[in-house]
Amino acid sequence: MNERTENDKVGEALAAQRFGMLADIARELTGEVLFPTCFDAILRLRKELQNPDIALAHIAQIVQLEPLVAVKLMRIANSAAYAAHGQTVRDLPSAVNRLGLNIVRTTAMSVAMGEILHAKSMVAFAKFAQSLWEHSVYSAAAARVLAHTHTRLRSEEALLAGLVHDLGAFYMLYRSAQYSELRERPDTLKHLIAQWHEAIGVTLLETLGLPHEIAQASADHDHPRAVPDEPKTLADVVYVANILAGGCCVWLRLDSESQEEEVNFFREKYSEILPEIEAGASEMRSALA
Repeated sequence: MNERTENDKVGEALAAQRFGMLADIARELTGEVLFPTCFDAILRLRKELQNPDIALAHIAQIVQLEPLVAVKLMRIANSAAYAAHGQTVRDLPSAVNRLGLNIVRTTAMSVAMGEILHAKSMVAFAKFAQSLWEHSVYSAAAARVLAHTHTRLRSEEALLAGLVHDLGAFYMLYRSAQYSELRERPDTLKHLIAQWHEAIGVTLLETLGLPHEIAQASADHDHPRAVPDEPKTLADVVYVANILAGGCCVWLRLDSESQEEEVNFFREKYSEILPEIEAGASEMRSALA
């Protein structure tokens, strides 16, 4: 009979490990947090930032592809040191323009390097993180187009909200990677992340200093809800954009017939703007190609 190793947790022991991770997350969210999102994207961002001739406009274009960098820049732009007369910026172009080339480049490079240093432990979740990043980019493009064509909301604010709506899932992947048992059983995390990433994400975005309205727009975005015939709020836009991007069943690869039905419904309802969304997502990705 093979002896069970300490790292070979199953059943109740594995469940206890998962919920121990949730307790660790709750403690960590009271302070400063830094974690990797998509390793490939952050490497490409770092390469672009090393170009001494990079223009501010191009930096603004590429930082909108990296959720954590985007949130950190928003936090600095809205800090007491940079917020003019207490005015809150609610989109990345405004934050980048407020901070200027040197601050944006230095901050983005610092966060990128920190993410790279933390990324080694996430090898087991690399494909998962890449799929989640693709979903986030498409959601951002969908939110921007949807806000522009069907609401009076600011399209760039909607893009930011769409980009960061699943930041809690990225963070849960990073925290999971700290446990050897969970790295060895990545599939056991799917339902845990599906259950907790929204609530953790809202708390995380608030902790990181994102404007309250944008943080709250990500609340319960994977939970079915009644949406007006035309989206009216930022939360409506994020919800529909997430569904147009396939919902969590896409990046979690969960079997969810009800969500697939909702995806088909919304993609048919908004079929006229899908080509514009596809073009927008492609343009965003090409910034780091």
